[in-house]
Amino acid sequence: MSRAARLALAGAGAAIAALVIGMMAGGSAFPKIIPGLPDAGAVVRWGLPLSKLLMDAAGVLTVGLLLMAAVLLPNDKGVLGRTAVDYVKASSWSALAWAGSAFLAILFGAAESIGRTVPQILERTILTSYATQTTQGVALTLVVLFGVAIALFSRGAITAGAAAGLLVFALATLLPAPLTGHSASSPNHDLATSSVALHLLALALWVGGLVVLAAHALRRQPQLEVAAARFSRMAVWCYVGVGLSGLFSLVARLGAVSDLWTSEYGLLAVAKIVAFVLLGYVGYWHRQRTMADLAAGRPRAFTRLAGGETLLMLATVGLAVALSRTRPPEVVVPADRAFELLGFPMPPELSLANVFTLWWLDLFFAVVAAVLAGLYGAGVYRLARRGVAWSWGRTAAWFIGVALLVFATQSGLARYAKVMFDVHMIEHMTLSMVVPIFLVLGGPVTLALRALKPSSRRGDRGPREWITTILHSRFTKVVTHPLVATSIFVASTYALYFTPLFESAMQEHLGHIWMTLHFLISGCLFFWVIVGVDPGPHRLPHVWRLLMLFVTMPFHAFFGIALMMMGAVIASGWYEQLGRPWGDTLLQTQRDGGAIAWGFGEIPTLIVLLAIAVQWYQDDDRQARRTDRRADRSGAGDPELDSYNAYLARLNRADKGE
Repeated sequence: MSRAARLALAGAGAAIAALVIGMMAGGSAFPKIIPGLPDAGAVVRWGLPLSKLLMDAAGVLTVGLLLMAAVLLPNDKGVLGRTAVDYVKASSWSALAWAGSAFLAILFGAAESIGRTVPQILERTILTSYATQTTQGVALTLVVLFGVAIALFSRGAITAGAAAGLLVFALATLLPAPLTGHSASSPNHDLATSSVALHLLALALWVGGLVVLAAHALRRQPQLEVAAARFSRMAVWCYVGVGLSGLFSLVARLGAVSDLWTSEYGLLAVAKIVAFVLLGYVGYWHRQRTMADLAAGRPRAFTRLAGGETLLMLATVGLAVALSRTRPPEVVVPADRAFELLGFPMPPELSLANVFTLWWLDLFFAVVAAVLAGLYGAGVYRLARRGVAWSWGRTAAWFIGVALLVFATQSGLARYAKVMFDVHMIEHMTLSMVVPIFLVLGGPVTLALRALKPSSRRGDRGPREWITTILHSRFTKVVTHPLVATSIFVASTYALYFTPLFESAMQEHLGHIWMTLHFLISGCLFFWVIVGVDPGPHRLPHVWRLLMLFVTMPFHAFFGIALMMMGAVIASGWYEQLGRPWGDTLLQTQRDGGAIAWGFGEIPTLIVLLAIAVQWYQDDDRQARRTDRRADRSGAGDPELDSYNAYLARLNRADKGE
């Protein structure tokens, strides 16, 4: 048996042992059976967590294989090497295992939900109902479908772009099942949902990358030192992301600090924290000792430590599955329907002071804002260290955009936006028509291309090469085409509010995240075409930019007028459930929101007009200076200017009678 196979068996044993110990400690292994109540039996009681453990392990392994192929191993001008292609093909089999284990989870989950054994639920209607009508069943069904899709598409992937796309798809497939568990029922479900999503993404990249890297080392595959160095840099950020998201996840579920040692859930969380700290120490040891040995051509120490860290990581995954099977401690929450829907009590009556004081952490967009500010600041700092000048105007524009993003998603404006339609419209217009203008004027792509160095390996793709590839991709050319960007910007607004999509997005935190992201991304696409300073596939003349602006803005005015004229309330089911006891009626707030949409367009229009005027002047000035330099180099003047001066001289001589 090869060393890689022995590591796989040892890892499986560590994960299962941690799962068993965790379930026994949490009380879910041998629950009290009340006579007369249905019980699914021991097979279902153990089969469901084991199938979920296999599902998580297969998903993490799929992510690790695709990460190794797309990012960690070098490629030749976007074409994967032989070893990387083997890893992509291996991900096909792990994705099939992922889909198969998700189907088993559907089977055992259906049995547990109605308290019957597996043979008793082997009826088409029961399984179909569970898979299509329950949140957990729908989530697992999505995992089955997406897993099969990854398995099919990975068979023919031979480029780094295809592998990267499959990696993003695999990361998205990780999210549905866990986000319908304890996180969705947590009192602060917004914070719990976002923290679980970030936790899973960081953990999958970290654990999956290390598992495949350890197998790569044990099999003595080439380019180990390159892959290990790249993974080491990524692992630091994954460790930080796992730690912070795990902390916020605990805060969202525990009612008090004492729950850490007075509840089974808290004790399992403490065990997971201990394992996390140990993993951090092992990772530090990696960076300090074994990476140097690996660079010196001595891979044995790295291989041993990577194998040990892999076992500890898989045991942590087993603890995580046991934790998901353990009920969090009971938290006393107000008997308030608004609190159940919002995750916070109904705010007091709207006032300007409350908008600026009632802040509420939206973890997802807080992380987005921190990443945007941190990466841009790091780019400016790197250029300053090289002595390269960067426009303070662009820097100011970028950070103004980030500050407005924070205010729109974290302040009292975000709280009232979930309660009142007119405040929601202010948030919508800010995120889609003000924040994007400042972000695109910041020139982030130009900054990244200047700050990042080319890959040290000829033909390989580093961050700078990936940015260039994305800029020149067919997808970017399509979505940044003026007609496409304008259509997305305008049509999506009508499609969202005049269909059931808006109410569906308001009902779920994930739906609200996607809606807010859409506002931001669609606005960035549109204003990138009009006032963007970054290089792009389509560069319009300034006159056409003005025309595009003046043609588009009236559609927002028509949208506002349509809202003011409507006699029915949009998303009435959502707003009526909240039972807001103060303020105007639902129909009046909707009409006020229409008035805001109608008049709000003047603000971004003025900003864009000023930006286009400045860019037009600067472009003409650059053209003039370029012409002067070309004339100075050639020793000849501008032919048109020389002809005009000669014409004036002839007129002057004629006036003097010469």
